[in-house]
Amino acid sequence: MIQRLVSLLDALAERTEPASLKDLSLATGLHPSTAHRILNDLVTARLIDRSDPGTYQLGIRLLELGNLVKTRLNVRDAALGPMRELHRATGQPVNLSIRQADEIVYIERAVSERSGMQVVRAVGGRAPLHLTSVGKLFLSVDDARNVRAYATRTGLAGHTRNSITELARLERELALVRARGYARDNEELELGVRCIAAGIRDDVGKLVAGLSISAPADFVQDDWIDLVCKTAADISSSLGYEPPAAQA
Repeated sequence: MIQRLVSLLDALAERTEPASLKDLSLATGLHPSTAHRILNDLVTARLIDRSDPGTYQLGIRLLELGNLVKTRLNVRDAALGPMRELHRATGQPVNLSIRQADEIVYIERAVSERSGMQVVRAVGGRAPLHLTSVGKLFLSVDDARNVRAYATRTGLAGHTRNSITELARLERELALVRARGYARDNEELELGVRCIAAGIRDDVGKLVAGLSISAPADFVQDDWIDLVCKTAADISSSLGYEPPAAQA
């Protein structure tokens, strides 16, 4: 089944114009009824579009997925060196995370045993947006309506006694994030762990990832804020981001 699906996608990728069922059947060697069934499934998944009755072309979701992979690879490549430098400067775990729907996903980490802190969420791990410093960065660039929709979908479930579980409190926290230019997690995801995060932007200014330091709650140092923000800014610059010129 997968080979047949891929053969149809490959056949569509070779064409600059929408293709008919007959053309796709001939190109792949699939029986028309088999090709039609698979194409319908791909249309439902938005991987291909039915442009006119009986003709097909690659769908916009493939572009979305491709851009996600491209962004993830580009950000990781750009961030690895600066993350290691930040880890050496602080001795604490440094995390790189992206947003997927209502969660952040950890895609890279710089860590060593000498930090003395157990790593609970490894690369590939997920966490709710409102309970993490990086998640707050992403929520802070959403408009008020989308933040309210997020709160409704998730119920703002908490993990610790410090978790933000009321919309009004979350909105106040996001206002602070916007004003400061960085975000904090005060033992809201895990008791005993605090985080500081700054955003990474791409060449069009879109927030594409967050860089964070995780440390034991009684060991976090405010001096790290500037280090995290500068490192995130350096990574953003390597991705082509140019911050707006300061107002005169």
